[in-house]
Amino acid sequence: MPLALLALTVGAFGIGTTEFVIMGLLPQIAADYEVTIPTAGLLVTGYALGVVIGAPLLTVLGNKVSRKRMLMLLMGLFVLGNLFSALAPNFGLMLTGRIVASLAHGSFFGIGSVVAAGLVAPDKKAGAIATMFTGLTVANIVGVPLGTFIGQAVGWRTTFAIVAALGVVGLLGIAKLVPAMPRPEGARLRGELKAFRNPQVLLAMAMTVLGFGGVFAAITYIAPMMTHAAGYSDGAVTWLLVLFGIGMFLGNLLGGRFADRALMPLLYAALGGLAVVLALFTVTAHHKVLAAITILLVGALGFATVPPLQKRVLDQAHGAPTLASAVNIGAFNLGNALAAWLGGLVISAGLGFTSPNWVGAALASAALLLAFWSAALERRAPAKDTASAAAAQTGADRASASSAPAPTPVHH
Repeated sequence: MPLALLALTVGAFGIGTTEFVIMGLLPQIAADYEVTIPTAGLLVTGYALGVVIGAPLLTVLGNKVSRKRMLMLLMGLFVLGNLFSALAPNFGLMLTGRIVASLAHGSFFGIGSVVAAGLVAPDKKAGAIATMFTGLTVANIVGVPLGTFIGQAVGWRTTFAIVAALGVVGLLGIAKLVPAMPRPEGARLRGELKAFRNPQVLLAMAMTVLGFGGVFAAITYIAPMMTHAAGYSDGAVTWLLVLFGIGMFLGNLLGGRFADRALMPLLYAALGGLAVVLALFTVTAHHKVLAAITILLVGALGFATVPPLQKRVLDQAHGAPTLASAVNIGAFNLGNALAAWLGGLVISAGLGFTSPNWVGAALASAALLLAFWSAALERRAPAKDTASAAAAQTGADRASASSAPAPTPVHH
């Protein structure tokens, strides 16, 4: 793998840390700002919606500059947002800082996916994308638990200040290691939008929304769920997040390895398994050991879908991958926002801290149904193409026959 992928991985590490560290700090932030847990959950929803908005907007603007410069600008925006969050005197400004940081998220991973895929041979694309996303998974093994520990021990503001410093490291890494790349030639908004006429692109994005949304329905409220239902202490949440991160890391490796060989079967297995595990989580969340195992499985099955879904969008968005790739990253976060909101609703309705797991199971099941639908459409397409080609050939033969000279009569 090219060294430039390391720079992308460093940036992904910083972004992954700020996206997921909020889960372990929700109780502390809620207490400091004197808001409820579901209200604090808006920090997850707001971040996710910021990604949804920022992904297409900044990607389109990024067509006017080189990809390397755009990645550097995005990391600068990320640093600014996290500093704002660290200094926010009230909940509203804290939410604003989260949204500012989130605007860089979708475009970074979208443009980064295209850059990563372009650095390797065609049969290595999913592996290259998975390598970049390794920064996101390692963030959940190292950055998120460490940030949670620091936030609980010293204060959550310190955590966000450290995350901003991580962003600076990512910025310097991109400046040093990513080769100079010209501005995308011929990239026009109209051409990029054509990709969204393809039903397979839209179905892949819908699978992204629902599939990873299932993960976030459970993980957004992991801290109160584990302390209230499983009986863990606040400090134990750090190590539970390590387990989740290890699961994500393993799932990312699995997804990167098999997406180039068996993309749709991998999606069937991962989404089906995720739906079952999330449904079981409503029971296992009340047992410490079983809850820990389940958290590991949720991370692994959820993130096993990321490389194949990102690759599927890139494959289907012929000639216009950049915007589609970034919008798909936004789709992940749209699922996160939807799931966090729905999870907060069922908790507020008095159904308990384990009730978001049912929401997650339903979302993952819906994603699995879309995967079957997408495959069915794909199977029909070659048949239609073959029938059309046969009809065209028959018409050509008839036209040829009608235009051929009549045979010369034979006289005896």
